[in-house]
Amino acid sequence: MMRMAGAVGATLMAMVYTSVPAGAQEAVAPAAPPASPPLAAKPAATIGPEQTFLIGVVRQLPEPPPWVAPLQMPPDDLGIAGAELGIRDNLTSGRFLKLDYKLSSEIVPTDGDPLPAVQKLVEAGNRFILLDVPPDALLKIADNYKDRDIVFINVGATDDRLRQKDCRANVFHIAPSRSMLTDALAQFLVTKRWQNWFLMVGRTDNDKLYGEAVKRSAKKFGAKIVAEKTWDYGPDARATAQSEVPRGTQVGEYDLLIVADELGEFGDILPYNTWLPRPIAGTQGLMALSWHPTMENWGASQLQSRFFKQSKRMMQPLDFQMWQGVFAVGSASLKTRNSDPAKIEAQLLSPDYDLPVFKGVAASFRSWDHQLRQPILLTHATNTVTLSPQAGFLHQTSPLDTLGFDRPETLCKFQ
Repeated sequence: MMRMAGAVGATLMAMVYTSVPAGAQEAVAPAAPPASPPLAAKPAATIGPEQTFLIGVVRQLPEPPPWVAPLQMPPDDLGIAGAELGIRDNLTSGRFLKLDYKLSSEIVPTDGDPLPAVQKLVEAGNRFILLDVPPDALLKIADNYKDRDIVFINVGATDDRLRQKDCRANVFHIAPSRSMLTDALAQFLVTKRWQNWFLMVGRTDNDKLYGEAVKRSAKKFGAKIVAEKTWDYGPDARATAQSEVPRGTQVGEYDLLIVADELGEFGDILPYNTWLPRPIAGTQGLMALSWHPTMENWGASQLQSRFFKQSKRMMQPLDFQMWQGVFAVGSASLKTRNSDPAKIEAQLLSPDYDLPVFKGVAASFRSWDHQLRQPILLTHATNTVTLSPQAGFLHQTSPLDTLGFDRPETLCKFQ
C-alpha cells in the first residue's frame, strides 16, 4: 500500500509540473547570478575642429640715442624673435588640441605711422595684435578699433597714463609700467637702507616721466629725494666726463644716485665719475627690467636656451615681452579652444588664469587696468641681483600688487 501511495504521489507531482506554464517554471527555478558586464571604455576627450590663431606684431623703431657704442646696437630682430619663440612654444601644446598659431609682423620707421600697418594685419584676419609703438599711436589704434572684436597687447610702452586716465578696454599691457619698475627698485633700496637719493633727470619727456615715477615710489616706500638735477650738458660731455660729472654731482651727502635717462644720453658715463663714491641705479647701473640675459632660476635657463638656439643671441627685455604676449594668447587658448577674441579676453581676465613667466610665481592680469602683474628683475650688466617684490612688502591680495598702481589708486575708467 505504501508503495502504491508513493507511486500515486509521484504521478500527481509530475502532473502538476507538466501543467504549469513554461514562464512560471522559469520563475520558480532559482536564477543564476548575472554575468558581470564588461567595463565600458571612457569616452575620449572631445576635440573640436581646428582653430587658427592669427597673431600680428607692429613695431615702430624708436628714436636712436645720440651716441651708441657697438655693444649697445640693438639686433635687427629685437622683439620679433621673442614673438617667434612664443609661436613655437604655443605649437608644442596646441598641436595636440588641433590649435594652430601663425605670426605676421610689420616694422614701421621712426617717423612713420603704425596705423596703416595695423590695418593691413586686421584685413589679413589677425585678431590678436602686439604693439610696440609710442603711447599716442597706441591710443589712436585702440580708439580706431574700439568697436571691433580685436585684442591689442601693449608690449613696449611703459607710460603710466595708459594704465590710468588713458586706459582702453581693448588693450592689455605686458610691458611693466614705469611705476612698477621704480617701485621694484625702491623696495630693494629701502630694504638695503639706502633711503636718501640724488635724482638726475635727462632732458626728454620720457626722462621726466621716469623721474616723476621715482618721486612717487620714494614717497610710497619712505625714501627721500635729497637732491635733484637736470642733465643739461649734452652728449658731448662724454669727452669731458671726468671733469663735468664730478662738478655736476657735488650736491652734498646721499646714499645713491638715481638716473632717469631712458634715451641713453648720459647715464652710462656717470659710474666712477661722480664726486662721491656712490652706487648708481635707475635707467643705468642697477636697473629694474622685465628680463635679462643673466636670468637663470625657475626654469629661465631653459627659455634662454631655446631662444639662443633659435636666434643665436641672448634674450632681451623686449624679446621677453613679445614672447609673453604671444604665449598669453596661447595659454588662454588651451582652455577656451576657441579663437574668438571675446573668449580669449574673458579667459585672460578670469580668476583662475595664470601665465608662467619663469620668475618663481605665475603672472596674471589686473582686472582694473589690464596690466600684467609679474615680478621685476633688478640687474646690472652681468648679473641679476634680486627680484621684487621684496620679502616683507605685504598685500591683502597679492604681493605683486605692491608694484605699480593698486586697485584703490587706479584712475582707470575703461573707454
